[in-house]
Amino acid sequence: MQLQALFDWLAALSPAALLPALAVLAAIENIFPPIPADVLVAFGGFLAARANASPWPSFLAIWFGNIAGAMLMYALARRMGRDWIARRFHIAPGGANEARLTSWYATYGIAGLFFSRFLPGFRALVPPLAGALRFPPTGLLIAMAAASAVWYGAITWLSFSAGNNWSVVSARIFALGRWSGAIAAIVVVAFAVRWWVRRPIGR
Repeated sequence: MQLQALFDWLAALSPAALLPALAVLAAIENIFPPIPADVLVAFGGFLAARANASPWPSFLAIWFGNIAGAMLMYALARRMGRDWIARRFHIAPGGANEARLTSWYATYGIAGLFFSRFLPGFRALVPPLAGALRFPPTGLLIAMAAASAVWYGAITWLSFSAGNNWSVVSARIFALGRWSGAIAAIVVVAFAVRWWVRRPIGR
């Protein structure tokens, strides 16, 4: 289904059917992404602005659906193991992404998982890698829920405040994505430098 066709289908749904559809699509994004959850959040805010309705029900539906899908991937990876992760995401066991996430979690705990969810191209790997590495589920859930709430909340506010002009919404979300990735990368580098400076010096 093309993106515009999907938008047209969502826009034609009743409010009662729209929220479950957004939640399901946001959950599926973690397995097979037909449409990024970021775009779903923006489109939900856009539809709310066009209908003079509150954008927060769509935000909550997408937030819940995305977290549920991420935890499903965590549970599958925890059960299936690192070989399944390697086949599903084409990641060699013990590779750079696995080492990066392990290092962040060992050094910064929940904070490391929180900031990793803002890194483009890496955040989708966090739940399955965390599952394969058997990170505690509670900490992962807290980190993902908090990071997604911040991120989706920002997108919801930007898209809703842009009104019913979809081109303005798209431009704002694109700019937000660039800035969030840059800021998250700076924070991660700062954490890494701090750890390097404070590390114990071997004899």
